[in-house]
Amino acid sequence: MEFRYFAPGEAPEDALKVRLAVFVDEQGFSKESEFDDIDSTAHHTVLYEGTRPVACGRTFPGKEPGEWIIGRVAVLPTYRRGGTGRFLMLQLEEQCRQNGAQSILLAAQVQAQGFYEKLGYVAESETFLEEHCPHINMRKKIALAPRSGK
Repeated sequence: MEFRYFAPGEAPEDALKVRLAVFVDEQGFSKESEFDDIDSTAHHTVLYEGTRPVACGRTFPGKEPGEWIIGRVAVLPTYRRGGTGRFLMLQLEEQCRQNGAQSILLAAQVQAQGFYEKLGYVAESETFLEEHCPHINMRKKIALAPRSGK
């Protein structure tokens, strides 16, 4: 499997296809709430098996200095075992780190909270509903990427 990164302004059709399959078709989120203005300003990452997009996520700066947000993490159902989600998250975290992140914030679906805890994320909010689905805010502190040339 290999990754492709897309800079802000390059919201890739392949990421939108994976999100449509996972969040809209499978989980019942509305198409209107799934695709938002952040898509045009976020960095997108898509994981491919051959030419097939199988997972995606996006990163963008948070409100606080040094804070980045990971969102819209989606893995097609047949790829949810065997470490695909973990592999994707490590790539998204590295993207945040390369952009100067000191902490990463995400809104996890409660059913995936354990997955994120295994990656070092800590719950920092009460449960809240996003459309019909319970979510919780989680955060992970990370080390800055080493500067090149030293």
